[in-house]
Amino acid sequence: MLFLNLNLFAQEDLDSESINPETPTDTTYREKYGLRVGIDISKLARTFFEDDYTGFLIEGDMRVYKNYYAAAEIGNETLPFNEDEIEVSASGSFIKLGVNYNAYENWAGMENIVFAGLRYGFSTFSQEIEQYRIYTRNNYFEDDIRRDREETTGLTAGWIELMAGFKVEVLNNLFLSANVQLKSRLNESKPSGFDNLTIPGFGRTYDDSKFGIGYGYSISYLIPIFRKAKN
Repeated sequence: MLFLNLNLFAQEDLDSESINPETPTDTTYREKYGLRVGIDISKLARTFFEDDYTGFLIEGDMRVYKNYYAAAEIGNETLPFNEDEIEVSASGSFIKLGVNYNAYENWAGMENIVFAGLRYGFSTFSQEIEQYRIYTRNNYFEDDIRRDREETTGLTAGWIELMAGFKVEVLNNLFLSANVQLKSRLNESKPSGFDNLTIPGFGRTYDDSKFGIGYGYSISYLIPIFRKAKN
């Protein structure tokens, strides 16, 4: 009788487990890996609001390992330099290649980025002197302003760039971002007897420093390729 009762109790336990099984659920979060492509809206805004500036920049990044992203930007600019003594403009194309590191730990379901980046930039451009004033201390004669346009083509420049910024997912796979840049010129070719006052992709130059600064605001879209479990 004792063995019979034990067998009955064991059978009831098996029946209850089959009726109410406790099936474990997979709670592993899978992060998106893919290509994010965007455009710099700050350059488009400057093109619209500033008469003597035109420019665009297309950017892209791809997650290659955990918090590391391969990144690239390509663009074209016409950058003016207007002072009382001289008016110059530089026009050309540029490319920047490098890597970003995401320092932000997302919650499950979030894809935001707070990043630090490193770039190598290279630009090919031409520079045109639109007009300049001959310097003189004699105020008797009117200003001697020369308007003979002089263009130098085939100029190049290279620089290293540190970048910091963020990318926020405002809609599914759609990101708004902002960044600041600190740049240092590595090499450049110059017009004969003159300096590069602006360099497309680099920006304004200064005689007493090889450094420059920049900024950007962009909108981009992530094209998911695959998902990977977060470690």
